[in-house]
Amino acid sequence: MMLEKLLITFKVLIIITFKVLIIFLILSSYSNAELLNPKNTISPKEVVKIQLIGLQQNDLEYKDSGIEQTWNFAHPDNKRVTGPLNNFKKMIKGASYQMMINHLSHTITELRSNDKWAQFEVIILDKNKIYHKFNWQVEKYAVDGNLKDCWLTTMVSSPILLGSSI
Repeated sequence: MMLEKLLITFKVLIIITFKVLIIFLILSSYSNAELLNPKNTISPKEVVKIQLIGLQQNDLEYKDSGIEQTWNFAHPDNKRVTGPLNNFKKMIKGASYQMMINHLSHTITELRSNDKWAQFEVIILDKNKIYHKFNWQVEKYAVDGNLKDCWLTTMVSSPILLGSSI
């Protein structure tokens, strides 16, 4: 009788532990809204792709998470010109770049590169089904510190309107 009660108690504890573990895993996947940060193993094209996917899914993790993701990969010189982050958000939401937010699709084509910089042609199909072209440049950060040898965005041109997809 005592052994039976112990076994039942043990089974109940295992079930409760399992349920707690499942709830923890579900909650941690939702709260794992951490943005990517620059690493020296991320290629120039991947940097552009990370930024574009963030902008394409701007509010996926939380409001303006895509803009913040883009900010994470901005070169410190760019941040000094466009920052702080709230100013950068206003700039991206402004007339010049708002078509990047929640765009439908994008293509990234490398135009030229060397071991210190890379330039890409980016074509975005915005949510109104209008194509826009940008020149996007990244550079390898050379200053000692946690960003050393990371590829970071130094320039995004004003958009060139290419026309409707319809």
